[in-house]
Amino acid sequence: MNKTIRRASVFSLLLVLSLLVRATWVQFYEGRALADDKDNRRNAIQTYAAPLGNIVVAGEAITGSARTEDGDLAYKRTYTDGELYAAVTGYASQTYSATQLEGIYQDVLNGTDNRLKSPLDTVTGERTEPGNVVTTIDPDVQKAAYEALGDTKGAAVAIDPATGRILAVVSTPSYDPAALTDANTAGTAWKELKADSDKPLTNRALRQPLPPGSTFKLVVAAAALEDGLYSSVDERTDSPDPYTLPDTTTVLENENRSAPCENATIRTALQYSCNNVFAKMAVDLGQDKVRGMAEKFGFNDTEQDVPVRAYASVYPSDMDRAQTALTGIGQFDVTATPLQMAMVSAAIANDGKLVSPHMVAQVTDGGGEVLQDYDSDPDTERIVSSATAGELQSAMETVVSEGTGTNARIDGATVGGKTGTAQHGENNSKTPYAWFTSYAKSGDRQVAVAVMVEQSGAARSEVSGNGLAAPVARAMMQAALAG
Repeated sequence: MNKTIRRASVFSLLLVLSLLVRATWVQFYEGRALADDKDNRRNAIQTYAAPLGNIVVAGEAITGSARTEDGDLAYKRTYTDGELYAAVTGYASQTYSATQLEGIYQDVLNGTDNRLKSPLDTVTGERTEPGNVVTTIDPDVQKAAYEALGDTKGAAVAIDPATGRILAVVSTPSYDPAALTDANTAGTAWKELKADSDKPLTNRALRQPLPPGSTFKLVVAAAALEDGLYSSVDERTDSPDPYTLPDTTTVLENENRSAPCENATIRTALQYSCNNVFAKMAVDLGQDKVRGMAEKFGFNDTEQDVPVRAYASVYPSDMDRAQTALTGIGQFDVTATPLQMAMVSAAIANDGKLVSPHMVAQVTDGGGEVLQDYDSDPDTERIVSSATAGELQSAMETVVSEGTGTNARIDGATVGGKTGTAQHGENNSKTPYAWFTSYAKSGDRQVAVAVMVEQSGAARSEVSGNGLAAPVARAMMQAALAG
């Protein structure tokens, strides 16, 4: 073979190889990208070609599928008590990307998850029977929270401290996910929901961190006891009243100016919610120790999945001493979700151990075989010692029996709690947020809750954790203990 022919052959071979490489790239890489593109109509057609799997609460499906009357999408998602469970399910829409559990488990629910496929399905590429998502939600607790919050703008979370099972996730005002399922009507509904100033699409329970106010005093008290700054909740503190913020002339007031807050014990300071005690305590500990304790409880965790990704609750850094003092009462740049404050009470109630909170118990195939079990071995971390947890329980129970949380009392049950009223707006110019976090125990049942009322319509003078949030918490705890 002469040199010219040989060179032409090699060049032709390279051209063929280039074409093969390009064809492979288009088919496997770009093809996959096109298939996964959210604007690819074929994806929606495939997803809604058959009924979806279901999200299950207490053995009953709270979702379903209905045959459409026209168009190329054969089925659409339906919801039972959609507004009640919207903060749990999210929505599966023919037009918009799925959210919450509908989005996280989309592949399971539409039958494309590889764990659902048999060897034959894998070879043929056939769509298999969809799976189901079994939640930990207790319908009685969920309903109690939803009804007690009523027309307020707020949120509530309930957790079983011993297991980490989330029993309720409620955000109000809510919305009906069914309004977003049908491609013919979803656009109008979406515009209305987005234009609503009350932001019903916002999951306030998991994704709206706000200043937690005095409920954060539990975290500061835990840090002080664990550090040895004070040996018990009944040791008198070094807390002048009035207290001037360090390096300033600003005097920090107590809500109840006649309360016995000067050098008060932690028990008394929680009972009367003494700002001077916890502001100075935060300064005495230093921001690093307070932050360390906050992070043990879950603050500053940017990957808090339950399995829905919750927004991080924040304890700030790089503060001066006056700012550190304000963090001691849950102000300055401290923020928390109701989920986070429920976790604080859950750890205290559970002997100082925090069991990883989760609102999905199992993921199953269509026949009920378990693909993933979240209940079997949840992560457990000791946050504070058993002794510290016992001290804090005792003080929280005093808050409910004799202090600012009396509206959370339940006959025949042991209840501990902490109220909070967090400033809102420049110079506290807007209506404060009302908080309550607590736990209740009766026999072998227990529950931890957190409630936040962002806006209730009540007069400013009537806004308090005990007045607005504690009754909601009581309703939830009663439902959990009765179940």
